Amino acid sequence: MNALSAPAAPPRQRDGLRHRPRLAVDAVVVAGVLAVVAVGLSTDRFVTVANAKAIITSASLVGIAALGLTLIMIGGSAVSLAISQSVAAIGMIFLSAQSLGLIPALVIAVVVGALITGLQGAVVGYAAANPVVLTIAASFAIAGLATGISGGVSVAPSGLGYDHLNATPGGVALSVYVLLVLALSLEWVLRRTAFGRSLYMVGENRVAARAAGMPVGRTTTVAWLAAGALFAVTAVFTAAFNTSANVNLGGTLTFDAIAAVLAGGTPISGGRGSALRTLAGALLVSAVSDILLLRGYSTGVQVMVKGLIVLAVVVLVHLRTRESHA
Repeated sequence: MNALSAPAAPPRQRDGLRHRPRLAVDAVVVAGVLAVVAVGLSTDRFVTVANAKAIITSASLVGIAALGLTLIMIGGSAVSLAISQSVAAIGMIFLSAQSLGLIPALVIAVVVGALITGLQGAVVGYAAANPVVLTIAASFAIAGLATGISGGVSVAPSGLGYDHLNATPGGVALSVYVLLVLALSLEWVLRRTAFGRSLYMVGENRVAARAAGMPVGRTTTVAWLAAGALFAVTAVFTAAFNTSANVNLGGTLTFDAIAAVLAGGTPISGGRGSALRTLAGALLVSAVSDILLLRGYSTGVQVMVKGLIVLAVVVLVHLRTRESHA
């Protein structure tokens, strides 16, 4: 019997062959997580209550911004590279507005954050601008404007209301509770609302969504507006924690947020993703950073390791996506 006349593999056997690559990918993911746990357990001072609080506090600041980026990425708009600059500028505005009271300052910060990022989203959604090029330009514009207005010096708070954001109910930073509430709320929005369904459809195939009469421009703009509001929440907590703000306030937040979203399994191509998985990604990235810090590695090494994690996740997500379409 030659190859052409050989009987086809039974359906059950074909399914097993088809799922082998996916199982291999899952095994790599589990092995990676177990490796991080093992290294953490062998690191001095890692397994302490104080360090656990430090990890989740760091994860909350990265995670809230990452939730905003999750909306952008699910909608198929790649990434925003202006997160750090936006957070710095909004933090400066928030502290400058403290003389008005905490609540008015919060409202101003959130509105400004939504407008700054939402305007970029409108250009992406309605004019089909390249989001990477656009946000690079926006990052320079925002940083330049903030530097010009502040004179390049740090902005001190004009009141003491901001200190309420440094509260630690139950011994845990307030920002951690905010992160949990926002993650659960955003997951519900994505899974249970018309906007969430539209965002997934736009991210899956923008051309098909537009051909089907879906409001692609509006959906994209709303996603970026919400992302900007979440960036602003990160900004006010970061500024309150530092008690001052300058153009460097955001630090490496842009890349940390991207790492958290990608580590959570949201593909940069859009159409899929989860707020809860981004939450897990933020915890993983913060744990890795903490381990490297406790072991005495420099900031450069920390950034390099995060980059390698992102690279590995992107490859794994690509393999899973290719397998699901096979």
